[in-house]
Amino acid sequence: MRNSFIAGNWKMHKTPAESKALAAELVKGLSGCRHRLLVAPSFTALEAVASVVKGTNILLGAQNMAAEEEGAHTGETSVLMLKAIGVEAVILGHSERRHVYGETDDMINKKVKLALKHGLEVILCVGETLDEREAGNAETVVKNQTEAGLAGVSEAELAKVTIAYEPVWAIGTGKTATPEDADQIHKVTRAKISSLYSPAAAEKIIIQYGGSVKPDNAAQLMGMENIDGALVGGASLKAELFLPIAEYDK
Repeated sequence: MRNSFIAGNWKMHKTPAESKALAAELVKGLSGCRHRLLVAPSFTALEAVASVVKGTNILLGAQNMAAEEEGAHTGETSVLMLKAIGVEAVILGHSERRHVYGETDDMINKKVKLALKHGLEVILCVGETLDEREAGNAETVVKNQTEAGLAGVSEAELAKVTIAYEPVWAIGTGKTATPEDADQIHKVTRAKISSLYSPAAAEKIIIQYGGSVKPDNAAQLMGMENIDGALVGGASLKAELFLPIAEYDK
C-alpha cells in the first residue's frame, strides 16, 4: 500500500519571517498527520524554515537547484548548499522551469542524477500544455518526459523519486483535471515506469497530482487508484487551506 505524499510548493511567495510563521502553523496543525509531508519555501527562506521543521514530520524541500555542484554559475544554488542547510528533497522539472525558463529534458535529467548522487529525494514534475492535450498528445508527452527525466537512474535510485503529474493548463488557473482524467495519466505514467524498470517498481512509486488542488477536491482526487498525493501550489500558502488537504481523509 502506497503512503500518500502531500507537498507544498510556496513558489516566489513569503519572506523568511512569513515562511517561518507558516511553517510553525503547519508543524502544530499536522503533528498527527499520517501522510508524508513536505514544504518547499523560496531559497531565501529555506534556512528559517529548516529551523522550524527540523525533527518534525515535515520534510524540507527546495524548488529547484543547479545542474552543477559548484563553479562560476551566477545566480544558481548548488546541491551542496541545499544539503548544508538541511534540505532533504528537491522539486525538479516544474512546468514553470520548463516553459518559462527554458529548461530542457536533458538539463532536468542532469539535475535529477546530481540530486540523487548526493542523497536528496527528487520530485520530478511532468505534464502537458493545453495545446498538447487538445491535440491528443497528453499521454505521449508525459511518457516522454518521464523517460527522459529518469534516463540513467537505476531502479535502486528510483526509490528516492516521486513523480508529480501537473497538467500545465491547470496550474494556478483554477482549472483542475477531472479525477478520472488525472488518474488515467497517472495510470499511463505507472505503466511507463513498469516498462522502464519493473512491475514492482511501478507499484511502489509515488505519483502526485498537482494543478489547482484545493480542500474541496483533494479527497476525490486522492481517492483515485493511481493518485498517491498532491503537489500543492497556491493552497499551500495558507495553513487553513493546506491543513485540510494534507488531512483529506480525516
